[in-house]
Amino acid sequence: MTAPAGSNLEVKLRRAQRRRSFTSFLLVAPLLLFILVVFAGPILSLLYFSIDDPKLAEVMPRTAKIVTAWDGAELPGEDAYAAVVEEIRTGYANRTVAAAAMRLNYEISGFRSMVMRTGRKIRRITGPPYRDALIGLDERWGDITYWRAIKASAGPYTTRYLLAAVDLERRWDGSVAKAPPERTIYVEYLQRTFWISFWVLACCILIGYPMAYLIATSGRRTSRILLALVLLPFWTSLLVRTAAWVVLLQNKGIVNDFLLLAGIVDEPLTLIFNRTGVYIAMVHILLPFLVLPLYAVMRNVPPDQLRAAASLGARPVAAFLSVYLPQTLPGLGAGCILVFILSLGFYITPALIGGASDQMLSYLIAEFATRTGNWGMASAIAILLLLSVAALYPVYRGLVRGGTGFRFG
Repeated sequence: MTAPAGSNLEVKLRRAQRRRSFTSFLLVAPLLLFILVVFAGPILSLLYFSIDDPKLAEVMPRTAKIVTAWDGAELPGEDAYAAVVEEIRTGYANRTVAAAAMRLNYEISGFRSMVMRTGRKIRRITGPPYRDALIGLDERWGDITYWRAIKASAGPYTTRYLLAAVDLERRWDGSVAKAPPERTIYVEYLQRTFWISFWVLACCILIGYPMAYLIATSGRRTSRILLALVLLPFWTSLLVRTAAWVVLLQNKGIVNDFLLLAGIVDEPLTLIFNRTGVYIAMVHILLPFLVLPLYAVMRNVPPDQLRAAASLGARPVAAFLSVYLPQTLPGLGAGCILVFILSLGFYITPALIGGASDQMLSYLIAEFATRTGNWGMASAIAILLLLSVAALYPVYRGLVRGGTGFRFG
C-alpha cells in the first residue's frame, strides 16, 4: 500500500526517511572524523609538503620575485645582484638566511657555505655596482648555474622533490630529464625495497603455509599450543626482537656457537650486518601476519573434502591443489598483502641488522626527516612508497577473485 503522491502521508514518510538517514549519519560521523584525522589528514599533509617550497621566498622575497621573471639564458641584471646583497645582509643580521641557504644547498652542494661566507663578508659592499662587488667576494656569483639554482628555489611551490623521488629533475628551461648519476639513488632504493620485501614474503609463505595447515588440522590442545607459540613474538616490542637477533646472529652468538659445536661449519658464519640477517629477522617478525589469516580460513575448510576427492580417484597433490588450496587463497592473499606492505615500510630491522647496501626506502625517509630536515624530500619518498602500496591492492583483488576458479589437472 502506497500513499497518494503529494498527500500528507507521503510528506510524513519522506520526513521520517530523512530523519533516519540523518540519524544514521550522526552514528557514523565519529568514525568518518577519525578516518579524516588519522588517515586522510596525514596523506594530504604529505602531498602538501612534497610541493611546498617557501624558504627562499620568505627570507629573500625580492630576489625570488626577480629571478622568477628572469629567463635564465644569461646572468641577471644589476637589480638581482642588488636584491641579493641587501637580503643576505638583512638575513645574516637577523639569522634567517641559513634557512634559505640550506634550501639552495639542495640544488647545488656547497651553496650553503657560499651564502654564509658571503653573509660574513657582506659588510664590505657599501654601494653599487653590486654585480662586481658580489663577484669580488665570491667568483661563483658570476656563474649562471648558481643563479638558475636560485630560480629553481624561488617557490612557493615546486615539483623538484616529486621528480627527484623517481630520479628526475627539471632543467632551467622547464624540461624534465634524468638526474645526474650522483643523485639517481631513489629508484635503486625502491627496487631494493621491493626485492627484500618479495623474498621476505616468499620465505613467510614457505614457512607459514605448512605451519598454518598444521595448526588448523591438529587437535584442539595441540592447536592451542602452536597458536600460542605463533603469538608469542607479539608479547615483546619490535625493537627488543630485533636486538635479540643481533645477539643471536653475531659471530660469537648462539647460532654460530651451535653450528660450530655441531660440526656443521668450521668457522663462524657472517649472519649480521648483511642481507642474510635482514631476511632472518624480518621473516621472524612478520611470519605471524601470514599464519593468522591463513589459520582463520583453514579452520573453516571441511577436512572431509580432501578425503572425498581421494575417494573419487584424485591423487593427494591434485586434491590439495584443486580442492584445498583455492579455498585458502583469500587467507593467503590477505596474509601476503599484510606481510608485503609491512615489509615495504620496515626501518628498525634493516637499520640495526643490515649493512649499508641493505637499507630500504624508509631509511631515506628517516634520514631526510630527522637529520637533514628536508621535509619536502621525505614527503615525496613517502608518497612514492604510498603509491607502491596502493598499486598492490588490484593484485590482491585479482589473486582472491582468481582463486575461486583455480583448477588442477
